[in-house]
Amino acid sequence: MFKTLLLSLFLLGCKSIDVPTQFVHKVIHTQTFEIASWQKITKPNGIFKFYIEGDGYAFNAYGQPTQNPTPRGTLVRKLAFGDPSPNVIYLARPCQYVTSSMCRQKYWTTARFAPEIIQAEYEAISQIAANNPVILIGFSGGAQVAGLVATTQNKLNIKRIITIAGNLDHESWVAYHNLPYLRESMNLKNYQSQFLQIPQIHYVGSDDKVIPPHLIKQFVGKNAEIIQIKNATHNHGWEKIYPLIQQY
Repeated sequence: MFKTLLLSLFLLGCKSIDVPTQFVHKVIHTQTFEIASWQKITKPNGIFKFYIEGDGYAFNAYGQPTQNPTPRGTLVRKLAFGDPSPNVIYLARPCQYVTSSMCRQKYWTTARFAPEIIQAEYEAISQIAANNPVILIGFSGGAQVAGLVATTQNKLNIKRIITIAGNLDHESWVAYHNLPYLRESMNLKNYQSQFLQIPQIHYVGSDDKVIPPHLIKQFVGKNAEIIQIKNATHNHGWEKIYPLIQQY
């Protein structure tokens, strides 16, 4: 009852978005965190598409860490809820929508990609998809999560990775913005060669000032397809990619 109340209170701080009737809200229990998800599963032996949320409302307008990282934007939810594929899962990050004793501020700031975070996301994906083929779609920091889950866990049947404004190398990202180093986080840069062996596609926004396209191009080089979306910023202007992602 308490967690249901918390979920309701968290959602009040988010932009309203209708959840299709086919999607069921489920909280996934892992060894460390509880992870919120909305799931539509109509073909249990088919491909499972996971839309992994970004860092959410990690910092306020003054650059200070928030008390609750539940995302206020709707991009990832809209993508997931509009996908007609038979098996679609919107997967939040730890401490978004639900909370637990593990939820400390570092897990959406310096430790947002900590080993325990990646392990929890892996456990959630594994519980849902088992050995079925998986497509991981990560927005912003969710791209880093997708990459680390795919490269550090060899039990998942990864078919493809798709990123949207993806933070693939947070060391280069913090250096570019002159931000503090994410000292308690893993970095996909350390698994770059394994990552680039996975079929992948990256969507970048021409006007994205948060994750500028050159950071992604610098990371993947000529080893993956990069599609630049004209006029897209970090959080807006991505509507034209909806049908492109849904075709996979």
